Amino acid sequence: MIIVNLDVMMAKRKMSLNELSERVGITIANLSILKTGKAKAVRFSTLDAICRALDCSPGDILEYSQTNE
Repeated sequence: MIIVNLDVMMAKRKMSLNELSERVGITIANLSILKTGKAKAVRFSTLDAICRALDCSPGDILEYSQTNE
């Protein structure tokens, strides 16, 4: 199971969904889908843009868990 910690990183950086959307160049709706873990896929270019905007690495945003929490 992949856990998306986008909301955690946004909180650490004190960045709103609107601000991240503007910096990354994707819609708030698509960011929201990713944030809630409902996305089926994410482009590397999108992940790269999010990491640049939040000054983090992909491992800070995506986490693998073997248990179903």
